[in-house]
Amino acid sequence: MSASGSETAKALSVGADLLAALLDGMDAALCAFDADGVVTHWNKEAERILGWSAEEAVGRSGFTGWAVRSADAGDVHGRLMSVMDAPGRQVHEFALLRKDGGRVLVRTQSAGVRGTDGRPAGVYCAFSEVHAQIDLERSIALSEALFDDASWGVVLVDVDLRPTVVNSHAARAMGAGRRSLLGRPLGEIVVQGVEELEGALQHVLAEGAPRAVVELWVTVRTPEGERRRCWRSGFLRLASPLAEEPVPLGVGWLFQDVTDARLAEQEADRMRFRTSQLHRAGAAAAECEDPMEAAVTYLDFALAGFADHALVDLAEGDHLVRAAASPAGAPGPVARSAGGGFPVRYAAGHPARQAVERAGSVRASAASEAWAAERQWPRDAAHALCAVLRSRGRTLGVVTFLRSGSRPAFERPDAVYAESVAVRVAAAVDLARADRD
Repeated sequence: MSASGSETAKALSVGADLLAALLDGMDAALCAFDADGVVTHWNKEAERILGWSAEEAVGRSGFTGWAVRSADAGDVHGRLMSVMDAPGRQVHEFALLRKDGGRVLVRTQSAGVRGTDGRPAGVYCAFSEVHAQIDLERSIALSEALFDDASWGVVLVDVDLRPTVVNSHAARAMGAGRRSLLGRPLGEIVVQGVEELEGALQHVLAEGAPRAVVELWVTVRTPEGERRRCWRSGFLRLASPLAEEPVPLGVGWLFQDVTDARLAEQEADRMRFRTSQLHRAGAAAAECEDPMEAAVTYLDFALAGFADHALVDLAEGDHLVRAAASPAGAPGPVARSAGGGFPVRYAAGHPARQAVERAGSVRASAASEAWAAERQWPRDAAHALCAVLRSRGRTLGVVTFLRSGSRPAFERPDAVYAESVAVRVAAAVDLARADRD
């Protein structure tokens, strides 16, 4: 043999060995037939599924007499070889025989092979157990359903904590389009609470999923403005099934918006506490011989969890005179004023004056650093709620509740509570005046 012929034979041998290694390394079972239907290739996965080794399979004529029942042999052989003259691939399901005599249902994908001259040269066939194929299809269908039709948010986050896949529900919850969220840092999406969210994701990457769901309060930036939301979240660590050791690919994050339910629970808790405070205040005030002491008692109970300061200004003609106040420098009980009956220097348009003029409640919040001082209030005050004191059809004054900047502004439910307190304070003040007169 010439040198060039020897090199060619060696190259062909190396190529055959490489092809055999590639076929044996495949996850799918693979076999091939020549134009006469003789088995030419048989890989390790085919051996695992059917039990026949390559040495036993290669060289046999089709599956007849060993890998398929005699009654089915003609139909199976015909359908497998028919693809040799047809374009594209064909999918079939066959019942094949294992070496031990058992039957296994497989799904095949077969296609024709053509020689260098363009003529049909054989058929290759990839097959897998139907239940394995169905499991794969179910997994794919589940993934598609989660990302298209799920009633909760689903987000896949990579190891850099950037979203790689976002379903429609999650995109709506975050106030942005699905594509616009991909690859963005979470800090650009979540205004507040991003530290807790990223901490949870990093923990999952490092330690795995937590045992229970987690509720995260976040503020998200939307076209309508910032919104405070509560997301009930579950996490799954995603690892590659192809690696020898689990390699984190990212985190699957599933969440539901439970904001309305949590706010309702908080409001119910708040209402129960405030109702309890009013009940306790009424019981304590009933033991006070001095009606003004009873009025102060109502305010002491009302302040708990509601405000930082309370002021009572009573109407004396066209003026308001300070009657009671909580300490301005530190927390403490409301005390009756020793101001000597001098009018409080409230300018026109002051919230307390507005409450008296409207015979209703007025809410206000700081617009500048000097806001509190200009209104004769403690300097740490940032939010105010003034409720008028009325009894027997007369305006007796105004009670003012103040909160510092670290607390939220007063809202309408707070005004309703303040008015309930004001009714009780006004009754005590009216009784005190009646005793005095």
